[in-house]
Amino acid sequence: MKLRARGPSVVLAGIAAVVGLAAAGGPVAGAAPAASAAHVAAGVAAASAPPTAGSKARASDRSRAKASDQSLAKARDDSGAKASGGSGTKTSGGSGTKTSGDAGTTASGSSDLIRQDVGGSELASPGVAVHYPATGAIPLPDVPASAYVIADADTGQVLAAVDAHGLFPPASTLKVLTAVTLIPLLNPNAAVLATPEAAQTAQFDVGLVAGRRYKVSDLFNALLLISANDAAVALTQATGSLAKGMALINAEAQHLQAYDVVAKVPNGLPADGQVVSAYDEALIARQALTMPAFMTYDSTLTAEFPVTPHMVVPLVNQNRLLTDYPGGIGGKIGWTVAAEATYIGMARRHGVTLIVTVLHCTSLQEITAGEQLLNWGFAMDGKVRPVGELVRPLPVLTASRRKPAKPAARPAPARPATLRAVPVAVVPVGAGVVIVIVLGAGWLRWRRRRAATLDRRPSVDVNRYTAADPANPDRHPPT
Repeated sequence: MKLRARGPSVVLAGIAAVVGLAAAGGPVAGAAPAASAAHVAAGVAAASAPPTAGSKARASDRSRAKASDQSLAKARDDSGAKASGGSGTKTSGGSGTKTSGDAGTTASGSSDLIRQDVGGSELASPGVAVHYPATGAIPLPDVPASAYVIADADTGQVLAAVDAHGLFPPASTLKVLTAVTLIPLLNPNAAVLATPEAAQTAQFDVGLVAGRRYKVSDLFNALLLISANDAAVALTQATGSLAKGMALINAEAQHLQAYDVVAKVPNGLPADGQVVSAYDEALIARQALTMPAFMTYDSTLTAEFPVTPHMVVPLVNQNRLLTDYPGGIGGKIGWTVAAEATYIGMARRHGVTLIVTVLHCTSLQEITAGEQLLNWGFAMDGKVRPVGELVRPLPVLTASRRKPAKPAARPAPARPATLRAVPVAVVPVGAGVVIVIVLGAGWLRWRRRRAATLDRRPSVDVNRYTAADPANPDRHPPT
C-alpha cells in the first residue's frame, strides 16, 4: 500500500504505523476461546485429581469398597462412632441420633484411613460437632439420622454436624447435583428426545414415551417437583450421552470441592459405590441457592407435564417445607431401601439463609428432622462458634486444570551493532524503526531537492509539488 501523506505528515504516518504494529502484536497462537460452561466441561479431566491428600486417601478407600448399597451398609464400623471429645463437643450416640451399623462406608474406626478434612478438621469426626455458648445454649434436637449438617449459606459457617464426611447412599437428593450441573448447559426451551433407556427407567417416573420430545423446562419441573427418575436420565442424555452427562455431573462435584461424591446414575437410584456425604450435599445446596433458575424450579408448588398431546400429568411438589415451614424456600427428599430417607432443606428468615442436609434417616421423618435442625440453627446462629466452613467452588482454571497453550518459539535476538543482523522476520517494533528511518531519509531528500529547485526557479508555483505533476500525472511527491 502506498503512503500518500506529504511533508511532516509522512513521518507522523510512519510513527503511527509503528505504534499500530506494536499495539496489534499479531494473533496469539493457541489462545483458548471463552467457554460457556468451562468450569463444568473442562472439569471432567479434574474428576480424578482431587487436590488434597485426604481426598486421595478417600478415593483409594472408595476403590476398595466396590459393593452395592447393601454391602456398603454392612461395611460401617460401629465401634468408630465416637466424638473427638473436645470441650463443648457432644459425643455421638444420643438418644435420637442413629448409630446403627447399616448406614454407609465411613472410615471412622480404621486407623489406616485418613478422613476427609475439607471444611475443617472437626468435621472429620464421625461424632457430633458443636460448640455451645457459655450461656443460653439450646441443645441440638435428637433426630433419627446417621449424619447431618446445619450451615449458614451466607457466611458458610457450619453450625453443627454429625458425621459430616461419612459416606452414605444419596437416594434422590443426588438430583440436586444433577440439576445444578445441567441447568446452565441446557436451553430450557429446547426439546429433548426421550430414549428407550429413559422411558424404561424403573419406578417413580413421569411417564416419558420413547421417541417423543419433551421441553427441557418441563423435564426439570418433573425432576425437582416429583423426583421423576426418567426425567433425570433424559436430561443427562441431552448432553450427548448418559456417560458424558455423568462425567459432567462428577466434574461439577469436583468443582464444588464435594470430593466425597461418587455419582453413578443421575437420579440417585441404587448403584454400586454411589455415595455422598452430608457436608458435600450442603456444598451442592449452597451452589443451588446461587442459581435463580434452580430455585424457580425447586420452589414451584404445582405444574403440569404434557406426556402426550392428549395426556397431561399434574406435578405437586413433594417438599412440604415450602408450605408447612415458615421461611422454607427449597429442598429435595429422597428414599431407597439402603439409603433410607435423605433430605436437603433450605430456609430463610430475617435475612439469614440456612441449609440442612440429612442422611440415613428413619423413613417419613426426614422433613421433620430437617425442620427441627433448622429451628435450632435459626435460634443459635451467631451464638455458637462454628465447627467448620462450607468451602467455595474452585476457580474455573483451577478446577479444570486446563492444559496451557504451547508457547511460541522465541525469535533469535537481533545484534544491536548493525541493522544487517536483524532477521528477515523482524518483530513489529524493529520493522517500525526501519520504516521511520526510510521515510525520514526520503522526506529529507525531497525537502533538499525542493529547496534547490525553488532557488533556481523562484517563479514556479510551489503548490504543484503538493499534487500530481501536470506534465506527468502518474508522478506524486516522494512518500
